[in-house]
Parts: sequence; structure tokens; C-alpha cells
Amino acid sequence: METTSAEVQKNGEQKQQEQVTKHGQVGHKSLLQSDALYQYILETSVYPREPAPMKELRELTANHPWNLMTTSADEGQFLNMLLKLINAKNTMEIGVYTGYSLLATALALPDDGKILAMDINRENYELGLPVIQKAGVAHKIDFREGPALPVLDEMIQDEKMHGSFDFVFVDADKDNYINYHKRIIELVKVGGLIGYDNTLWNGSVVAPPDAPLRKYVRYYRDFVLQLNKALAADPRIEICQLPVGDGITLCRRVV
Repeated sequence: METTSAEVQKNGEQKQQEQVTKHGQVGHKSLLQSDALYQYILETSVYPREPAPMKELRELTANHPWNLMTTSADEGQFLNMLLKLINAKNTMEIGVYTGYSLLATALALPDDGKILAMDINRENYELGLPVIQKAGVAHKIDFREGPALPVLDEMIQDEKMHGSFDFVFVDADKDNYINYHKRIIELVKVGGLIGYDNTLWNGSVVAPPDAPLRKYVRYYRDFVLQLNKALAADPRIEICQLPVGDGITLCRRVV
């Protein structure tokens, strides 16, 4: 039986809609205007090379009601490669959720690599922990439940901790990003990197004051704007802001 051109078009539209729906389930954080283009990136370059444990954790997280909090798959791929490029061994992550970016980091580090991971919610972390354990990288992770600032303050008091981290990834409470930066800059080594996630904040950083924004987006936008301005003016770092995921700003400590 021949397929008419109308049926072909209908099937194509249905397939495209299915892709967009699937895309939305894992947390659409891309700033690309075209969903189809972002899906192309995922299907062509990200998903075919995504390690099986990361795929399993991504799909597990997609069913969680807060799945928009997760790191996007393309950003996870970027972090994994970045850590390998800089030969990172001692890292820190502030804000863990179910651990997708944490797993990307753990898989990139050598077997004796370490990650100090902090989050106020152990329950979310434990959702992903069985996958992390099955991947054989749980021994690299030192998870601390609770606010990160007291832990950072304690480390700053110890001179041996100054300049001891190769990489720090921050994806937590945006209203404390500035407070984190004031402390992390002392703990990351000269030549080391800090990654701040969500620095384009749903694109709201360029939205007019009267733009209709979701409450949480509007609330945190000013903190993100404050951070971006402070990072650009900080002489201790070089910066590169990338439109990956919801925006990530890389800071390389130079002094």
C-alpha cells in the first residue's frame, strides 16, 4: 500500500512532536531557539557516546518531579571532556541533586581521584547512588549533606587546603553564588577551574523588567546578574561564558 505525501508529512510531524516531548522530559535547558537543532546535537553527538551509567541515571532522573534541576546531557559530556583535558584529580561539587554531573566527573577522574560533593538533600543523591556504585566510581566521592558555606569556611581555616582543588563545579542556590566564589577562589589552585552553572538563567538575563517570568526565575535573576558582573570584574580569574545547557561560566584562576 502506497503512502501519500500527506501521510508522510503527518508521520514526520508526529515523530518531531515525540522528540520534543522526550526532550522536555529530561529537562530542556538549551538556549538554542530550535528544539530540532538541539535534538540533533543530542542524537548525533551526545547520546551515541554517553556512557551507559550516565544514560541510566539520566533516564532515572527524568521521572523525578524536579527533573529540570538536572545537568543537561550535553553539559555532562562537556564537563567529562573538560576534566580529562585538565587532568583533574581533586575536585569539588556544590549542588548534587541525583548526581548526573557528579557521575560525569567521577567517570573522568583517575581511579585515585576525589570529589568533595555537597548538597542539602541526601535523599535525591541516594536516588542516583546505586547507579554510581554500579559504575564503580562511588569510592571517589565524599558526600556531605548540608549547607556548603560552613564546610568551605572550615577548609579556608586550614592553610593546607588553599589551592588544593583542580576543579570546582557550582550548581546550587544562586543567591549564594557570590558567597561561594569568595571562598572557592582561595581553595582552587592557580591554573585551576571553577564552573558556575545557570549563568544565563533561562535567558532571563536579557529579559526586560516587565517580562512575564516564572517566580523562581525572576527571584534568582538579579543574583545571577550580580554574579556575572562580579566575575567579569574579578582580576584573579580569566572567564569564558558558554551557552551550553542553561549557560556555564568557566573561571580560570590566574593569581
